Amino acid sequence: MNKLDKKVAVITGGTSGIGLACARLFEDEGAQVVLFARGEDGLNNAVRPNGKTHCIQGDVSRPEDLARLFHETRQRFGRVDVVLANAAVVKLSPIVDTTDALFDEVVNTNMKGVFNTLRHAIPTLTAGASLVVMTSFLNRMGFPGSSVVAMTKGALNSLVRVAAAELGPRNIRVNALCPGAIETPLWGKLGLPAEVLQAAGEGITAQIPLHRWGKAGEMARAALFLACDDSSYMNGAELQVDGGLRQA
Repeated sequence: MNKLDKKVAVITGGTSGIGLACARLFEDEGAQVVLFARGEDGLNNAVRPNGKTHCIQGDVSRPEDLARLFHETRQRFGRVDVVLANAAVVKLSPIVDTTDALFDEVVNTNMKGVFNTLRHAIPTLTAGASLVVMTSFLNRMGFPGSSVVAMTKGALNSLVRVAAAELGPRNIRVNALCPGAIETPLWGKLGLPAEVLQAAGEGITAQIPLHRWGKAGEMARAALFLACDDSSYMNGAELQVDGGLRQA
């Protein structure tokens, strides 16, 4: 039997990279997937012919969009069993150069957006549901320029622990998934010169005992583990999938 057979899984930010890999794998494992993202083109491209993916356009920084997401999902499919809070903004800037606009954009998506995703999801969740919140290795390694991103991702660990305590009595599990350095289009969208990206990437690789970056598919399999009953006794934890980066 498929690991997510007859489950309904909502994925935010699921049109590329890790989110899209998760959507593909969850669908292959039997789930009805609901993708939520800002870009209409990205959503259209994410749908496979004859697949079971339903798309809803919206922005996690807008609470009204999240309310619509979970209302429409519950109305259409009758239940919500899995939520993967994956939508994020990664923009780098030294602390002294960080503008209010950049700070607000990152916080509104990465921290407030995830909080509101959980807030609107919780009333719709079935007993035995699983919430998975995407964090990041950036909140643990002191990467220059990542202060706001690291701060928001670090805050999510606290949110996960509190949510796990609150929802445990309903048999709803809440865990975090912490990717290490992963080969996705996001790395090339940081707004840094190519030579800076290359040097930074080589520096990170040197700190990974496996001497390589991870694949989006490897993260998807870890997300599947947290989403399904294979992790039935994991709650309030952060699963690090980073090739040993934190060990170096």
